[in-house]
Amino acid sequence: MQIKGNVAIVTGGASGLGLATTKRLIAAGATVLIVDLERSNGAEVAAGLGHGTEFAAANVTEEDSMAAAVAKAETMGRVAILVHCAGIGGSKRVVDKDGAPMPLAHFANIVNVNLIGSFNAVRLASAAMAKNEPVEGERGVCIMTASIAGYEGQIGQTPYAASKAGVIGLTICAARDLASRNIRVCTIAPGIMDTPMLGRLPDNIRASLAASVPNPARLGDADEYAMTAQQIVENPYLNGETIRVDGALRMGFR
Repeated sequence: MQIKGNVAIVTGGASGLGLATTKRLIAAGATVLIVDLERSNGAEVAAGLGHGTEFAAANVTEEDSMAAAVAKAETMGRVAILVHCAGIGGSKRVVDKDGAPMPLAHFANIVNVNLIGSFNAVRLASAAMAKNEPVEGERGVCIMTASIAGYEGQIGQTPYAASKAGVIGLTICAARDLASRNIRVCTIAPGIMDTPMLGRLPDNIRASLAASVPNPARLGDADEYAMTAQQIVENPYLNGETIRVDGALRMGFR
């Protein structure tokens, strides 16, 4: 599908993977709506990028604010691209060192944001895409973000890994559900990416993480995620697939 002339919704678009994707889509000719939390700097980022980029404050887990964001995107033109980058992490063991079980609310919150938030974004964006007239047999493309933790979760990642495994499982089902609407669905499963979240770690930890990647032995660049997202949009035969972008990394148990 051609990117130029279409409207793209990028959740988590004010920073990290989402910001890199926003910049790449703009360069390819899309008009982008950045969707991020109200406390983010999304409005300032959108204003700085220009090219008709706009911002909508929304929580991906909420029906009303996400529906309002998609409605705003529809006023900007033909909504044909969703890149859903919004998500959270968190590290806790099922039973901690003192013998206390993980708080159920901790598990539920991560699953709510990462998995239910992904579905919420896809269902609303695809409903908008379904209104489009097909162009070369396509109405739209939805891209979600999983993680290699969805395949090889480490100690302390039970809720995160479960949520990302859910996104991986959602991908093929959503692609099949939306096939009759001419809407494709794919997911990107990044490895250890150099995002603001990792930027808070000490240099020695970052270096150790980089050295764990087989080839290239470094942290992934956010634009490498964005490159993959662009290829998914532009390649009409990519559908129902989860693509690992991880330098051949397979995570150990810790």
